[in-house]
Amino acid sequence: MMDSQLFSLKRKAEHYQEVLQNTTDYRKAWQEKLKAQIIQHLQALNDQLELDAEVETRSEMENLEAIVFSLGETRSGMYQKVNDDIKRHLIKHNGSLIYQQLFNGKVIVLINYPFIEGYGKPAQPKTVAIYRPEELKEPFFIRHMEEFLVEITRWEDYDDDEPQPRHQRIGFDMNFGQSGQED
Repeated sequence: MMDSQLFSLKRKAEHYQEVLQNTTDYRKAWQEKLKAQIIQHLQALNDQLELDAEVETRSEMENLEAIVFSLGETRSGMYQKVNDDIKRHLIKHNGSLIYQQLFNGKVIVLINYPFIEGYGKPAQPKTVAIYRPEELKEPFFIRHMEEFLVEITRWEDYDDDEPQPRHQRIGFDMNFGQSGQED
């Protein structure tokens, strides 16, 4: 009985060592080629789709870098009247598609929804998938971009034709702190 338990424990220790080595290998793959490949694919899609997006690298934290395909910021068209002469425009963030290293070297793909500063709360990012570096192939970038465009278009075209998740509800009651019963 002890031999089988020791064998099982030893296998778990070996698996742990494999996972630690994978983290090192995944981080190396990101630095040596994956980061550049992601940037290249996103820039090519931006050029072909004529979205006028920016592809940026965020590298404040070593081994937690992110590549962000951002549609930028614009005036929302809404503003707060400070007085008769001054208006404070509300800024709209148009959404982004993010490829970020996780602590273990894998890559998480996220969609940041558009949001308007000062008007409601931004929705939580949507997790598209998590990949090992070798799994992230060219066709995935097209699928991710398609899902991104579907999600931000749905946000932009918001109405009550489709049931919305509770966290995406917008309107006076949700955004200006009115207390009251929610359905």
